[in-house]
Amino acid sequence: MSKNVKELEERIGYQFTDRHLLVQAMTHSSYANEHRLNKLECNERLEFLGDAVLEVVSSDCLYHKYTDKPEGDLTKIRASIVCEPTLAYCAEDLKLGSYLLLGKGEEATGGRGRASIVSDAMEALIGAIYLDGGFANAKEFILHFIMNDLEHKQLFYDSKTILQEVVQSKTDELLSYELIREEGPDHNKVFETEVKVGREVIGTGTGRTKKAAEQVAAYHGILKLKNMEKKGQSI
Repeated sequence: MSKNVKELEERIGYQFTDRHLLVQAMTHSSYANEHRLNKLECNERLEFLGDAVLEVVSSDCLYHKYTDKPEGDLTKIRASIVCEPTLAYCAEDLKLGSYLLLGKGEEATGGRGRASIVSDAMEALIGAIYLDGGFANAKEFILHFIMNDLEHKQLFYDSKTILQEVVQSKTDELLSYELIREEGPDHNKVFETEVKVGREVIGTGTGRTKKAAEQVAAYHGILKLKNMEKKGQSI
């Protein structure tokens, strides 16, 4: 990990005073167990802290951004931003999975690409930045890498529901998902799915589960339909 610390710091735009915090944020419990480290050396405590900081910053951001929305709407938007799939989506932009310290078993079963693991690491990273540089630096990281491009993140989170509503409002054609590729051993599969309106493919997506692949396909489908609408084209 030591050779990658500087590289990861450059990716996240923050230089640690105590780099051990960054290493700890990237240390999964499977690695700590395998190397007989103290249980407190893994990233779970930092994840706990980062989750709380993320909730405060995201709530503050949404409160001031959407001044006309009631509490219920703000809660729904916040849920879409801080949920596991969206945090994993944010972590992918940073290639966070490639910096994780994993046990051999977790490594062999595709842990670097597992949404639950990389989303937890994202929260642990927030906790580490908070401890090392204070609230302001943690807030800056969250605003830059998580609370950016909120419209697209909400589309990603609610993609299947939103796509269903968009298609139903425009056509009587059936919306369907079709698995077109499945690769890898049972413990580390990759699925690729197409989403269709009638017989026309409007989006494709890959994921570690069928559900994740469908979510990504739906997201791309929404983007395609929005682009078609701008050009005055119909489904």
